[in-house]
Amino acid sequence: MEIPLIILGALFGLLFFYMIIERAVRDGINNSVIGQYLDEKHGVKKPQGDEDLYDDTYKGE
Repeated sequence: MEIPLIILGALFGLLFFYMIIERAVRDGINNSVIGQYLDEKHGVKKPQGDEDLYDDTYKGE
């Protein structure tokens, strides 16, 4: 009974840790000088669906 609770707690902890790190990295990049420069120069396009996941510049097999 103790082992499943430890595994569940570890998975919950990893998920929580991932969310914190992901948010910190995103905010850090957006607030950095380079991030602001790239946003000003190229703009930021919000993904609108699965079509944005694929880069159509590569046409090879």
